[in-house]
Amino acid sequence: MHSRRRTAVAPVQDQHVAGRRHDERGASAVEFALLMPLFMTIIIGIISYGYMLSYRQTVSQAAAEGARAAAIAPSGLTAAQKLTKATAAVNDSLQSYGMTCSGSVLKKGADAYGSCSITVAGTCPSGSGSCATVTISHQYRDHPLVPSFPGLGVTLPQNLTFTSVVEVN
Repeated sequence: MHSRRRTAVAPVQDQHVAGRRHDERGASAVEFALLMPLFMTIIIGIISYGYMLSYRQTVSQAAAEGARAAAIAPSGLTAAQKLTKATAAVNDSLQSYGMTCSGSVLKKGADAYGSCSITVAGTCPSGSGSCATVTISHQYRDHPLVPSFPGLGVTLPQNLTFTSVVEVN
């Protein structure tokens, strides 16, 4: 009977891989350090833009609610009382962002962020009847609601402006 002799030969490939692992220690940390600023910029951009879009919807809704409040106010109320109701409706809609419409100024705290205009007994664009018009304008690029990250300011809109017109019955 022939006996086969077995010889233990270490594969060359395993020695090569083991040597490479030793040479590449810390490569993951370097790659992470290089890519993390890019990932953080993308995440901060998504958060900033998402917050702006949410606020944009709120401003649109506030203008619509203000015009609606003036339009459905009882006909026995004066124009000043309808204006008060419209202003209250706008402020109720904007309160979750800490914004208020005070006179013709859109404010956050004591700082002016834009303008708001509420007209109760104006003429409708069609020329017939009386309309309530609410316009809210926020200078968003100059006064963003979230802190701006370098380079992201150019992607945000200069102004957020919404106008709502409702015919008063």
